[in-house]
Amino acid sequence: TGQTINIMTLGGLALAVGILVDEGVVEIENIDSTLREEPDIQPARGVLEATQRTVMARFLSMLSIVAVFVPSFLMTGVAKNLFVPLSLAVAFAMVASFLLSSSLLPVLFLWMHRKSGAHRKALQTGWLNFDRVRNRWGALLQRLAPWRWPVVGIYLAVVLAILGLLGPLVGKELFPNVSGHQFRLRFDAPTGTRAEDTARLVTSVLDKIQATAGPGNVDISLGYVGTQAASYPINTVFLWTSGPQEAVMNVALKPEAGIDVAALEEKLRTILPPQFPGCSFSFEPGDIVSQIMNFGAPTPVELAVTGPDFAGVRGYTEKLRDEMSKVSALRDLRIEQPLNYPSVDVRMNRELAGQLGVTAEQVGRSLSEATASSRFTTPNYWADPKTGVAYQVQVQYPQPSMTSTEDVQNIPVMPGDAQHPLVGDLARVTEGTLVGEYDRSNGLWLLSLSANTAGEDLGRITNSLDAAIRHAGPPPRGVTVQMRGQVAPMRGTLSNLGIGLLLAIALIFLLLAASFESMRVAFVIFTTAPAAICGVVVMLLVTHTSLNIQSYMGAIMAIGVGTANAILLVTFADERRRAGGSSLAAGIEGARARMRPIVMTSAAMIAGMLPMALALGEGAEATAPLGRAVIGGLLAATAANLTVLPFIFSMVQEHARTTSASLDPDDPASRYGAR
Repeated sequence: TGQTINIMTLGGLALAVGILVDEGVVEIENIDSTLREEPDIQPARGVLEATQRTVMARFLSMLSIVAVFVPSFLMTGVAKNLFVPLSLAVAFAMVASFLLSSSLLPVLFLWMHRKSGAHRKALQTGWLNFDRVRNRWGALLQRLAPWRWPVVGIYLAVVLAILGLLGPLVGKELFPNVSGHQFRLRFDAPTGTRAEDTARLVTSVLDKIQATAGPGNVDISLGYVGTQAASYPINTVFLWTSGPQEAVMNVALKPEAGIDVAALEEKLRTILPPQFPGCSFSFEPGDIVSQIMNFGAPTPVELAVTGPDFAGVRGYTEKLRDEMSKVSALRDLRIEQPLNYPSVDVRMNRELAGQLGVTAEQVGRSLSEATASSRFTTPNYWADPKTGVAYQVQVQYPQPSMTSTEDVQNIPVMPGDAQHPLVGDLARVTEGTLVGEYDRSNGLWLLSLSANTAGEDLGRITNSLDAAIRHAGPPPRGVTVQMRGQVAPMRGTLSNLGIGLLLAIALIFLLLAASFESMRVAFVIFTTAPAAICGVVVMLLVTHTSLNIQSYMGAIMAIGVGTANAILLVTFADERRRAGGSSLAAGIEGARARMRPIVMTSAAMIAGMLPMALALGEGAEATAPLGRAVIGGLLAATAANLTVLPFIFSMVQEHARTTSASLDPDDPASRYGAR
């Protein structure tokens, strides 16, 4: 498929660890039950009949788990890039597991237990008597049978209460926050500060960071001050600064120090501003994963305001900033472009300049050479006659000579004749301010508002941003506001996942309805899916985990495995019902007989997810929500399958016909078949 081994394919294999044994557990358990219930049957015949009896149920279970990943191929953007490798890993592993459990596993079982008597003796003397457990469970269901309607009613009430009351409390994020050991700090001195002064301030800031983090806890720091020179061999897209007053500092902490980066950033937000008045600070992610998840924005929250009129864009951006400052969960709120950069305004008297024989072009060239250089206005090259190498020659005033407006007034203008007037002789030089950086997007003026988040999940902060935009009032004509950073991708990704989940449920429902030839049986199987969702919600709340890409995929996986277990139980129960038993007895017997494979499958997958859920190891927080969602969903789905599902099956199938709706006359179970 052209996929490489990455964090998502490994996550798919981790997901498949538990369910890979599902096919084998069901097959072994059914062979074991067949050989014990029919002691006189030939072992090879018993293995064959047991395999044929479960092949369809295992096939449907496998398709149900694979089907929940099919909608990932219909997604777009980041969701597709993240989920397609995971989906392919799970799908191919499941298909291989089904094929091997249907072919190799029965042969190995028969080969390893050629002496069936020894096998049965080992089963009888085993230290774990699971038969006793499931017999007691069957007796418990029998005692609850007279109150099956209240039991199902309580189940529905609990599901509605959890989804309605606890569901909205789960936070939403695009990707789990990874507690790394590095961060980036963007420092802005007062606008117009010279680069050397900014460098001295940056050194003091780094000293404060080291003191706050503790002696010896900072591993390394790397900073860059000012803007890149024209000959700097790195594209500015990798290190964007707007002027000599801005600096970027990357700080890496020692892992053994055990410092919480988020807590350190919050502490620095209170320490640094009072000690550096007039300066602003903005923290940015230091790890590559968080930077990628911001999709080009410096912070998780960024609002881009665009429009045809710069004054309208600026005015509305300032309104948005005032409203966003009221959101308590936002940190480091700032307009990214400097809007009040100090300037020197030169207003030339053209009439006087004409009398002196000076043009505006000559004045501008003189100012450029004095304040910058002649490199970009008058390129000049001198070729070395000995080597033939050309060197660029440029005229430039020493920077210490240009420190005030008086120095600008004393700049001589070089006309073509012998007169040498000064700039102050023909122009009025004053101090002013102007916009320090102009940005455009598709030809429109662009201003950006950026902010960090703290204390709340991104989903609730997004709702607060929507309210702030509404409170700012309608924008001027032509002005639009676009959310960037993680906000827009989070909404699109979670929306795609929700649509994908609905499509997967519809696909599995149609598959089950066609296989069982009954819409009611398919409905019964899906009645425990809400339990899996409730288990995910409770687990996320208990572990203080948000609903993000990883936990959403874990929820989808839990629904798939829970549905597969329900298929196994309902298939057995429906066979008993068609054989002439009552629907209630068939449902209870299905739960009792299939308790062992259901519990073993769920236990195997929960055990496989436990190390992931505990977030053991470096960067394990990125995949921990997936494991937690799977564990919570499977626990609830397993309990519902073994407790509530038999009663729902008995209630729905109580008056169902025992004949098949098939029109095939050769089908012995068909009402149209030969009798």
